Amino acid sequence: MNKRTWQALIPKYLILSLFLLVILIPIIGLVFSAFKTDVEVTKGPLTLPSQLRLEAFKEAWTTGRFNLFFKNSVVVTIVVVLISVFLSTLTGYAFGSLPLPGRKFLYPLLILGYMVPFEAVIIPLYHLMDKLQLTDTYWAMILPQIGLSVSFGTLWMTSFFSSAPRELQDAAAIDGCNRWQTLWHILWPLARPAVLTLVVLIFMWTWNEFLLALVMIQKETMRTLPVGLAFFQGRYSANIPLMAAGSLIVAGPILLVYLIFQRYFIRGMLGGAVKG
Repeated sequence: MNKRTWQALIPKYLILSLFLLVILIPIIGLVFSAFKTDVEVTKGPLTLPSQLRLEAFKEAWTTGRFNLFFKNSVVVTIVVVLISVFLSTLTGYAFGSLPLPGRKFLYPLLILGYMVPFEAVIIPLYHLMDKLQLTDTYWAMILPQIGLSVSFGTLWMTSFFSSAPRELQDAAAIDGCNRWQTLWHILWPLARPAVLTLVVLIFMWTWNEFLLALVMIQKETMRTLPVGLAFFQGRYSANIPLMAAGSLIVAGPILLVYLIFQRYFIRGMLGGAVKG
């Protein structure tokens, strides 16, 4: 890269660095605050703590019952991600690669669940779950989120399978593979970036889901982390280190999942998993 190219890129990098700094400053302040005492917090959010104290995390985990909230979020998220990704792969393969009868009618109908605002259906959804006696259970949070996730996942995976090389599928058919074998042995390895990107997206949406858990769950022991954090904030709003520790407990798994899958996530986003 020559000198002129570098000079042209410098303003862009400066602007990006400025935006990055604006994003990172609150996060850094939150991390520092979680390890401080109440006295140290008053000195400013960006001042370093005198030592790494874990008392705030321990108190949030036990007194704030984040241990229960964390378990509930893990159970709901894992079930939603596994079922949604599996079903989205099947529906995406059907709509993207197979001569499915009624495709022009079924595909928009399935995508409709992604287009309708969730707030518009939350009240009738609550009455439905109440009649089925599923409120205050994991299923009240799992089933609606599977429906929403599969709706988006179908759109995502259909775009991938419709652009998959047709020659590979024809070659697999000539070799004697049925459609099920073609999906899992031929197309599935190619779909890994798109699938892992879908995993990250569904994980983030499910882990951060607030409204559904707030409406469907009344028992404190069944709350997920976002709802638990909201009630925790109302009770300990004056304790900044405790609030910061609780926020990091909620945000930590999302950051960890993204760091693990970031290479596939970026590849799936830039590789045209969803084409216009």
